[in-house]
Amino acid sequence: MATQHTSSALPAPALSAAYPMAKPGYGKRSAPDQQARTRTDFAHLPTRERYVAGFIDHLPEGAAMSVKTLAKQLPLYGQQAVSTSLTDLSVAGHLRRVRCPVGVGDETRWVFRTFWSRTARDNEWWNTYLATEQAALAAAPVPKTPVPDTAPPPPWVPAEEPPPPPAPERPGTDQVPEPTAVPHVPHQRTRTPAQAPDTEPEPPAPPPATVHAAPHAVEVGPAYLALARLGRADHRLALSADDCAALEAQAAEWLARGVSVDYLTSALTAGLPAKVDSPVGLLRRRLTDKMPPRLPTAGSPSADASAPARHLLVECADCGRPGPPQALPDGLCRPCRTAHSGAAEDSPRPSQIADAKAHMTNLRDLLRSV
Repeated sequence: MATQHTSSALPAPALSAAYPMAKPGYGKRSAPDQQARTRTDFAHLPTRERYVAGFIDHLPEGAAMSVKTLAKQLPLYGQQAVSTSLTDLSVAGHLRRVRCPVGVGDETRWVFRTFWSRTARDNEWWNTYLATEQAALAAAPVPKTPVPDTAPPPPWVPAEEPPPPPAPERPGTDQVPEPTAVPHVPHQRTRTPAQAPDTEPEPPAPPPATVHAAPHAVEVGPAYLALARLGRADHRLALSADDCAALEAQAAEWLARGVSVDYLTSALTAGLPAKVDSPVGLLRRRLTDKMPPRLPTAGSPSADASAPARHLLVECADCGRPGPPQALPDGLCRPCRTAHSGAAEDSPRPSQIADAKAHMTNLRDLLRSV
């Protein structure tokens, strides 16, 4: 007769072959130095937490660990019950939810991971382990943007010759016309134009007309054009070509400091007096006195710039608030930890639950007898 082994834990549901996996970098991560799997790993947990822990423990690395995904695979409990069970497992020392940045520059994103330990760990162990993960994350090399290879091919590589163009199709290629006989004509001598009679001499060719090349347009910069257009914006600031050339260097300095042409025009035309005797003198004074500060150009970050520090943050297992591992003991923030400890103190003991059920049964019997 076979011996039947009993266990206090509910049998975990069999893993589906199509269990959803998380994206690369997300999902379940197993903590190191775990004890061998036994039938009494989660005997210290309540029934529901024991059931959920047994299921998570059998999940592969990188499995999706969201509440919705777990609730779809656990037929006995819904999302709310699974969420509460994960919080209790965090307090018991079996898991920590963390987030960490990956990538560089504008491509940085946060990835969410769940570290799982079959063996219950205390807060000190989790803080030490997450500090090690933080150091490994900071020491990881920053991926560099690949530079396209624009170097010319080596000289020994033969250049590819373009394919020859297709021969034009000739109509009627199916039937080849027979060659026709060409009658033989005896060669006759022809007279040259000098010997040709009744020909008038050609008039001499006229001398080539002198073509006057059009003058090339002088290329001017944006500062010169901005000064030249001031007279159209306000007739009191009409400038000559020499005035624009004399003030172009000062106006170009404005544009080199990061301001736009509209900003330059507004600064020179604002608050003009009723009568301007010398536009060039007024503009020279304004270009000098109202010189804007130099703005830094928004360029790409240099390669020598230090990469931003990558911080590994622990998420509260109840509300999801992030923080350093030392600030979230048991994987809970301060408000959630207070609420959880108060709920644990106020929760009835199993003997009290049994007494209440017996009392309600007695009341129902009394009501039936009336």
